[in-house]
Amino acid sequence: MAGSPADEPLRLGVLGAARITSLSVVAPAAATGHRLVAVAARDAARATAFADEHGVERVLGSYAEVLADPDVEAVYNPLPNALHAEWNVRAAEAGKHVLAEKPSALDATEARRVRDAVHASGVVFMEAFHYPYHPLFQRVCALLGDGAVGEVERVEAVLRMPAPPEDDPRWSRELGGGATMDLGCYALSCVRLLGRFAGGEPRVVAARADTRAGRPGVDERLFADLEFPSGATGLAGSDMDSADRDMSLTVRGSAGELVVPMFPVPHEGDSLVLRRDGEPEVVEHLGTRTSYTYQLEAFASAVRQGTPVLTDAAWSVASAELVDAAYAASGVREPATA
Repeated sequence: MAGSPADEPLRLGVLGAARITSLSVVAPAAATGHRLVAVAARDAARATAFADEHGVERVLGSYAEVLADPDVEAVYNPLPNALHAEWNVRAAEAGKHVLAEKPSALDATEARRVRDAVHASGVVFMEAFHYPYHPLFQRVCALLGDGAVGEVERVEAVLRMPAPPEDDPRWSRELGGGATMDLGCYALSCVRLLGRFAGGEPRVVAARADTRAGRPGVDERLFADLEFPSGATGLAGSDMDSADRDMSLTVRGSAGELVVPMFPVPHEGDSLVLRRDGEPEVVEHLGTRTSYTYQLEAFASAVRQGTPVLTDAAWSVASAELVDAAYAASGVREPATA
């Protein structure tokens, strides 16, 4: 809020009582001294239990009441994917800064509406792809910028996990589910962020996908082949019904390769491995303080001090366009909105 001291805690409102919130906002707020002043959920009892468990100052009767609360200056939106864009727009129109759980919209059309609302209101908007704010990913970028692997030739970001239960919202088309919406968007965002080391934005040249049995239009897995302006190639995607869990990033170049085994979850594994031709392998550890904590610090800095946001509303549009292209190339479905 304009005029607030740079070190004043953020006053955050939470939309819903999603499971991810304890990791993504509650623990980071406790670690950094920011306030959780309000929460609302469709189920009032669940909101009350959430507030009691996590020390939220008060429970309100609806999401709209959170946006109308003058003590709430910023909101965290972890609602189901299908509700992200609507409430991101409504929050911006209410003059609230927005930390929007990824993906911030179902497709590029929705993302443009969010961007336009954010630009019209002048609020800070951050899409909660948290890993770029962690020193692990920043070190990856520094090494690539220094030519540690030579000219970048191949970028692979592949995420795999065992299947959620059948009644999980991640399998619901109506709620914006699917492997790409939950996992693959991380992979696609990662190759975008690394595009500056391969000439710019990647484009989808082909994609393969399988739908979940009995769930039309919901991808169980999707992998996209990509090409960068430099001629480097890429692979990005996810499998949400895998026997194993894999969260890896690999960058191969003319002089070696860089491997990050757990790039989106550095609190589970903070290592990177650099292998240069003819040299001993180098392993670095960049710390297991969560990327969510670094993300909240970056969000607060943007609100209080005007620090630029990497994953801002314009960035979200470009990421949604890449997701749309992957879906279109795979044949699983067209974008969710016209």
